[in-house]
Amino acid sequence: MDSQASRAAAKRKSLFHSLAAWGPGLLVMLADTDAGNVVTAAQAGAQWNFRLLPLIFALIPALYFVQELAARLGLFTGAGFGELVRARLGKRAALFALAGLALAAFGTLVTEFTGVAGIGELYGVSRDVSLSVASFALFAVAATGSYRKVEQAALSIGLFECAFLFVAWKARPHPLAVVHDFFSAPLADRGFLFLAAAIVGSAFNPWMVFYQQAATARRGIDPEEFRAVRADTAVGAVLTQALTGAVLVAAAAALYASDKGRSLASIGEVGEALAEMLGRDTGLLVYSLGVLGASFAAAIVASLALSWGVAEVFSAGPGKRAGLFDSRRFMALYVASIGAAAVLVGFARDLIWLNIATQVGNALLFPLIVGLLIALAAKSLSPPLRLGGLRLAIMIVLAASVGVIGVIGAVAAVS
Repeated sequence: MDSQASRAAAKRKSLFHSLAAWGPGLLVMLADTDAGNVVTAAQAGAQWNFRLLPLIFALIPALYFVQELAARLGLFTGAGFGELVRARLGKRAALFALAGLALAAFGTLVTEFTGVAGIGELYGVSRDVSLSVASFALFAVAATGSYRKVEQAALSIGLFECAFLFVAWKARPHPLAVVHDFFSAPLADRGFLFLAAAIVGSAFNPWMVFYQQAATARRGIDPEEFRAVRADTAVGAVLTQALTGAVLVAAAAALYASDKGRSLASIGEVGEALAEMLGRDTGLLVYSLGVLGASFAAAIVASLALSWGVAEVFSAGPGKRAGLFDSRRFMALYVASIGAAAVLVGFARDLIWLNIATQVGNALLFPLIVGLLIALAAKSLSPPLRLGGLRLAIMIVLAASVGVIGVIGAVAAVS
């Protein structure tokens, strides 16, 4: 009986540890399915039908491998990304990484505010009011330090975006139509290349690497649960790209007609894709809640990643992990960032263009952050876990391919 009780207790303990390993990967991926992601995918569907859908799904392996490396480093080194870059690659490299993180975090605040402004205008609320309320909410979360609960609540609300999966299923795009669009992609069109770069940037954001590595390290997860950590990341990568693809399909079905693509006129217009399937009132409500919830969660996760990144780069050692929410100096910077993002969005004439341009900025930051991540994975892990040989070559090819798409799209737009 004692042996049976011991085995049962061991199983319960193992199950508990496995469940505890779940969270960072799924959380960071769902937060990435924010206003910027939704608007970019909807613009792709409205303007180019299914031509960019294969790219969205082709990014799943690269997204998984990048975030898996971040989780692996956090799990087996116990250090955050900024901390590890500083220790292994030097203070200058850490400052470059932190600069990329700060730009990405600010860009995320901008895109989330575009979502708030767009949803507000959908219901006749002026930008002055909607942006002020959103800014105050973020200030309150930072001041009270209750970001964990708010983050979870916002993500729960953001799951209303899963309604796009239903809409995409109802739209039933024919596989041959997707294949036809893929092979008829206008690769010489600058607008198409720019939007392809935005799709890359909507999937990859520097704060995702900082957040997942730090969150995994801080949880104190047992290294034996590495398989659960990888599964958490894999499910998150598939789910976030499936949601992105569903938004594109829904927008293509509702807004693209007779080979006449067009640009979105407003962020609220994306709600039409749901309104057609769920009824106007229900569809717009579900869309609004999904975008606002995901946007708020992304703002919190990005801000928390910045908090940890600042602490990791400037702390005197791994034991000193005060962050943005614990320091008056960095709180002032955080408040200034929120204010600047709100003002920028408040005066912006074209929220769609601002949103997409921000995603392209993320694509340009991708080579910097992933290059450092690959260098760490090749240097900081023990031989069985270290990135080397064929795995290193595959990772470099994947990262380079994704980076090239982003750079070509950005250069094509300004050339």
